[in-house]
Amino acid sequence: MIYAPLKLLKTKNQIVYLSRQSDDKSLDMKLLEKELLKISPDTKQVFRLRMIPDGIIPKARYAFALIGDMYYLATSKGAILDTYSITVSCLKHKSDLKVFQIWHALGALKKFGLQSVGTKEGRDEGVSRAMCMHKNYDYIIAPSEAAVQIYSEAFGYQRESFEIMSLPRVDEINSPAPTAEFYSENPNLADKKIVLYLPTFREREAYVAEELKAEFADNAMEGYQLIISTHPLFSKVKRDERFSFNGDFGTYDLMKLADVIVTDYSACAFEASLLLKPLYFFVPDLEKYALERGVNIDLRAEMPSATFESAEELAKAIKKGDYDINMLYSFREKYVANNGSANAERLARFIADKTGV
Repeated sequence: MIYAPLKLLKTKNQIVYLSRQSDDKSLDMKLLEKELLKISPDTKQVFRLRMIPDGIIPKARYAFALIGDMYYLATSKGAILDTYSITVSCLKHKSDLKVFQIWHALGALKKFGLQSVGTKEGRDEGVSRAMCMHKNYDYIIAPSEAAVQIYSEAFGYQRESFEIMSLPRVDEINSPAPTAEFYSENPNLADKKIVLYLPTFREREAYVAEELKAEFADNAMEGYQLIISTHPLFSKVKRDERFSFNGDFGTYDLMKLADVIVTDYSACAFEASLLLKPLYFFVPDLEKYALERGVNIDLRAEMPSATFESAEELAKAIKKGDYDINMLYSFREKYVANNGSANAERLARFIADKTGV
């Protein structure tokens, strides 16, 4: 009832970005905004970015903010999302609005979206149906054909809805590392080999991190420094000065600086693979996690010599240094087809072409 009269408004030369992932522009959005500005400087770009807050009153404010989202959807040529959007999926839109889903990860190791509905960590089936989960997308960006197969299940779309393209962030990952700045603020790490641990969010996150800490606190790993970089919004791992660093360096900075990268079920594995440096998977709860949440990739089959359930065995493998780089190269080529440069420009031109901005 609210949206119907708004759709009578004139469509403007405008693109709207919507997200519940963060209150701020993501790196992908910043890079895309910059490229769209070059291609179509007269196109207005509007950002409607809000996480759903806790508490009844903040949630009520969020509900009113959805009316603003409706206005911009009714008056824009294109909508760009990196998460599920209530207003996009639950409403019927003008035929000239084109909706682009640029999911906030460069792949999916763990099951998500419609894949995880009804599981312990997934959404309730009734709620997902009522909220029209992932409806109304015109184009879904996927980094490879292998990713399309996963995204097809997660979003509920056939192959023709997908475009093989990498996210703009790949340009940043391929840029030079801030080496001088990092070691200026962390001179104590200059003679160390950095092992970067990037876990996903899960119930056992803190416990799993403690297992790794115990191995790297041992004298057997002398010459190596473990750095733990957890998700800033969800981490249950308390900051430990022994495994931290000084300075304002993001995850991609740390990836480029690290000698070795360790993760578990995080999509950062795909980003890390771009750098072609030793990438390991520490998954002590693999069987349990696969049963309760579900995984899209059989790590034992695709990354056999880099997948460990024992922290001790992982530490030994890192120290031995005998890494199968061909295995990692195959993993990268399979899951991130466009792993070079100009990804932001490529996506911006695609969006401009499909919306006519």
